[in-house]
Amino acid sequence: MQDIAIVYQDQHLLAVNKPPGLLSVPGRGPDKQDCLINRILPAYPNARIVHRLDMATSGLLLIPLSHESQVALGQQFEQRTMDKQYCALVEGKVDPKEQQIDLPLICDWPNRPLQMVDHENGKPAQTRLEYVSYDADIHCSRVTLKPLTGRSHQLRVHMQAIGHPILGDEFYAPEAVKQKSPRLCLHAEWLTLQHPVTKHTLDLHCPADF
Repeated sequence: MQDIAIVYQDQHLLAVNKPPGLLSVPGRGPDKQDCLINRILPAYPNARIVHRLDMATSGLLLIPLSHESQVALGQQFEQRTMDKQYCALVEGKVDPKEQQIDLPLICDWPNRPLQMVDHENGKPAQTRLEYVSYDADIHCSRVTLKPLTGRSHQLRVHMQAIGHPILGDEFYAPEAVKQKSPRLCLHAEWLTLQHPVTKHTLDLHCPADF
């Protein structure tokens, strides 16, 4: 499927590892038609989209294979009963090692699709951060990020706002931090959910390659 690795598969559901730099769904214009769902459809004509990852972000993406699965998974995303965990490399040494970032976000309209912190008009956005390790050679920390809300670019803006932008982030990192990685070092590595049909708990893991 053109470099799309399958992490989990049954008759109702696929979980795949979306590569960085690939759209989840088609964009506007003929040059934006190469995307994850269009690469999957020839092999899985019933494949549907129920959530997305930023083009620059890699990792676990769920692909329901029926309307029933799409509805059931959509309800879990809407009700926030699904646990999501990301791995990231961020600038500097993170301290405190465990913290909750609570900064409201809004679209930066003159610079869209960029988002920004806005304490007066922004929508609530919360992220839990856990420090994992520090690499003194490149002055960066590996962290685990758990979004409690699902705002656009939430993890990227939250990390930039607390002074630890994500390596390789072309939108929010200073040039020196952007140049530390050829890609955005943000990866959706864990998803815990209720199977849309069997109702059993699925604990899916897809380790980052950075």
